[in-house]
Amino acid sequence: MTGFVSAGLIGISLGAQYALLALGFTLIFGILGVVNFAHGGFYVLGGYAAYSCVAFLGMPYPLAVIVAMFATGALGYVFELFVVERVVDDHLATLMLTLGLYLMIGTGVQAVFGPESPQFSFPITGTLRFGGFYIPLENLVVLAVCLVAIGAVYFLMYRTDLGRGLRALADNRAVAATQGLRPKLLFPLAFALSCGLAGLTGALVTPILSLGPLVGEPVLAMAFLTVILGGFGSIVGATVAAFLVGLIEAYSVVYLGGSKGALALFVLVLIVLIVKPSGLFGKEARGA
Repeated sequence: MTGFVSAGLIGISLGAQYALLALGFTLIFGILGVVNFAHGGFYVLGGYAAYSCVAFLGMPYPLAVIVAMFATGALGYVFELFVVERVVDDHLATLMLTLGLYLMIGTGVQAVFGPESPQFSFPITGTLRFGGFYIPLENLVVLAVCLVAIGAVYFLMYRTDLGRGLRALADNRAVAATQGLRPKLLFPLAFALSCGLAGLTGALVTPILSLGPLVGEPVLAMAFLTVILGGFGSIVGATVAAFLVGLIEAYSVVYLGGSKGALALFVLVLIVLIVKPSGLFGKEARGA
């Protein structure tokens, strides 16, 4: 029983991390209609930005995480404004541009920092034990930060004029534009938000897992899988699917083993797509 509960807590922590990644990924698709293959690259950049702030500038880790989030968000804003915006309606061109950016980020990071993983550890270690259950303290801290960030995204999207504007563009860009909303102003902000979330996740998670030039590939795959399961463009779907994936991953590792767990996840996604091709919360067709 204790193992079951402990695995569930770790699964929830994993789910919160996946939710941050998937929210950014699905926001870009839902609002701009762009599949951002550079999302894993911004995760890597967030990790290296936090590492650089701590190792070379001597910043405290919490400040380094904030810097990493804003730095990746700023880069995403510039990339959308000067590159993606020119071809935002050309899906093949945006796919190739974001894929190219991901390759540039990976190669650039490897050229600057080398192929080896740097020594970057989470500042808080230890295990919290209560009632026979245990969970690593770093997982609890990451879970708390992720939940706050997820709550902030929901507040932004559903309680502010900016969020209402972004959702209006996602529902029907042409109608939203006739109401005075300006995609050229809002799209870069949406891209910055997405990339900032990826950078925040990278800064939080890489000290616990690993930091390297190629760690963005499995992250991109997991974000892609989560968004497919939840439904492309659905904020609620991405969140629910992320926690579902986190719990499946945690329990499958404990009771089935790593490879069988991954297989169970893929089978679940396949079954969901057969029953509901648009995903758990996805719409049948995007209205942009």
